[in-house]
Amino acid sequence: MIVYEYPFNERIRTLLRLEDLYEKFKFFVQQEHPMQHHVALATIFDMLEVAGRADLKSDLLQELERQKQSLLAYRSNPAVAADTLDAVLAELDKASSALVTSQGKTGQNVRENEWLMSIRGRTIIPGGACEFDLPSYYAWQKRPAEQRHADIMGWFGPLAPLLEALSLVLRLLRNSGAPVKMFASAGSYQQMLQGKIYQMLRLTLDESAGAIPEISANKYMLWVRFTTQDGDCKPKPLEEDVPFDLTLCNF
Repeated sequence: MIVYEYPFNERIRTLLRLEDLYEKFKFFVQQEHPMQHHVALATIFDMLEVAGRADLKSDLLQELERQKQSLLAYRSNPAVAADTLDAVLAELDKASSALVTSQGKTGQNVRENEWLMSIRGRTIIPGGACEFDLPSYYAWQKRPAEQRHADIMGWFGPLAPLLEALSLVLRLLRNSGAPVKMFASAGSYQQMLQGKIYQMLRLTLDESAGAIPEISANKYMLWVRFTTQDGDCKPKPLEEDVPFDLTLCNF
């Protein structure tokens, strides 16, 4: 099965982009080759670009507090597993505390590092991080993998609370909805939403079907048109019936 996600607003779109970058960073930073560590460092620069919104940290703090208060209301519900509830509340408290104690603007430590900013400026240029452009960076790449890893994690450290908080928020959002089996007749599906506000939708389908959803949605209507890829990977309309699971998520 393959899952496609679609954000209903710019706030969730930003969180999903940061989560995607965070997943790439975690993969590449654990590798050992200098080229892979170059990608990990470049991904930090990308995360700084996306997280540049000054209110992202406060937005996450407010959402974590809102989720905490919402979950506290379930304490007296006998149908709720107390241990699971306490574990999630502990996660919320931990993420909030880490965000509160993080100092300054997100990624300020990287922005104040002239050497890293010189690398960032050169990586924007295709092939700009060559050894003759950045000999000091080339020399750093020749250091042992353990030292490079430690350096990168040190630069990433102040970003970690933000990324961990948004990962928790997105996990809670994904768990807020229940999948419903749907059917796209002749590759097309429409659903009226009657003005109800959702944050994100998740569409799950069998990967072997070869169907690719093109999603458009607002608070009034959801529209999904399935396509497929031909030999040169150019999408073309899929005229077959497509079964899928649809999950509408909202806090």
